[in-house]
Amino acid sequence: MMHRADVMDRLQADTAMPGAVAAAFAAFPAPVRGRLLEVRSLILSTAAETSGVGPLTETLKWGEPAYLTEASGSGTTIRLGWPRPGGQTCAVYFNCRTTLVDSFRTHFRDVFAYQGNRAILLEVAAPLPEAPLKICLATALTYHRRQN
Repeated sequence: MMHRADVMDRLQADTAMPGAVAAAFAAFPAPVRGRLLEVRSLILSTAAETSGVGPLTETLKWGEPAYLTEASGSGTTIRLGWPRPGGQTCAVYFNCRTTLVDSFRTHFRDVFAYQGNRAILLEVAAPLPEAPLKICLATALTYHRRQN
């Protein structure tokens, strides 16, 4: 069994992750951490592939890993979390003042579970619905560009 400090060291070395963000990921149980790291990788690759997004700022918001489009201002913050400690779902949070989750619910009603107007919920043990999630992430990362 790997200790939390070892997990943090590995996360920082493997992914160039800021120390505070690595500590937040290390605090999640291994299955939740694994799923959230998959989502993190998808966020970073989607940002790199989406025109006009530019580099992301990886930081903490409310103690959870968050991804901001500070350099370009193209999108809204995406945050990762574990909404029900002890549960088997993790969350991809979006600004609740946007229409993003309502739009995702309309287009992907049968793909994701949702938490109000603020999150997509993902089962930790189920296959990751990568293609639809990537569309949702790209939409969030370009939200402000479409609003202007």
